[in-house]
Formats: sequence, C-alpha cells, structure tokens
Amino acid sequence: MNSRLVSVCALALGLLAVSHGAHAADCAITASQAWIRLPPTAAMPMAAGFVRIDNPCGKAVNIVGAESLFFGDVSLHESRVVDGVNQMREIQNLPVAAGKSVQLKPGGLHLMLMQPESPLKEGEQPVITLKLQDGRSLPVTFTVRKTAP
Repeated sequence: MNSRLVSVCALALGLLAVSHGAHAADCAITASQAWIRLPPTAAMPMAAGFVRIDNPCGKAVNIVGAESLFFGDVSLHESRVVDGVNQMREIQNLPVAAGKSVQLKPGGLHLMLMQPESPLKEGEQPVITLKLQDGRSLPVTFTVRKTAP
C-alpha cells in the first residue's frame, strides 16, 4: 500500500471514531409521564413523585440523586413488600440500562419529596432535576395530580 492511501484510510478511521464519540456524548436520557401525587391534606410535609425514564443510548446511566427549588429535600426511594410488610428505603443509585427504561410508580420506585416551599395544589408544575453519575443533569417538569395520568 502506498503511504498516501494509508494516510487517507487513517484519516477516515479517525473521523469515524470522532463522529461516533460525539454521537455517544450527544445521547441523552429522557423523562415522560412525570407527576406528583397530591397529598390528602395540604399540611402534609411530604409527597411522592413518579416518572418514566428512557435511556435510548448505547451505554447505561446511573441516576444518583435529585433536587428541586420547590422542595427542601428530594431523594430516590423504593417501596417493596418484605414478609408481608410494606417497607420503604432510600436508594443511592438508580441504574437505567442501555436501550431500556425505568418506571417510577406507586408501590415501587419513586421520588420522596420533602418540605415543599408551600402546600401543593393540583395542576402545579414544579421542576425536579435528576442528577446523573457522569455529572449531567435532567430537569423534569412534574404535574401535581390526584391520580395517575
């Protein structure tokens, strides 16, 4: 092979690698069906948030936290029945596999929303930002509702 052909092939492979890397970096998770269950009384200092998170990327992502200007504390929780007793525990890491989705829903994974700045009202749309392990974040607008959408 002549050196010119080798150089052209190397350049083409380099551009392909850069193009693939840029595409992977541009890939982002998305959120949909985001809602907060309206607490039974306005005086309740907590609520639960639910959302579907889709990862169309070729690499898994990890959600490691959440924050909101509307709530004093936001954390990831999981409810499950153990020996006939419903238990809730905080989780530090929520993996979303490549090409998969995770559904936060009543009775399972959810966001625990503590210390709202004011009592929640039906139809309000607070923003909760999901924090990813790689340093990125995803702001999500939630709608306060009495029942699931």
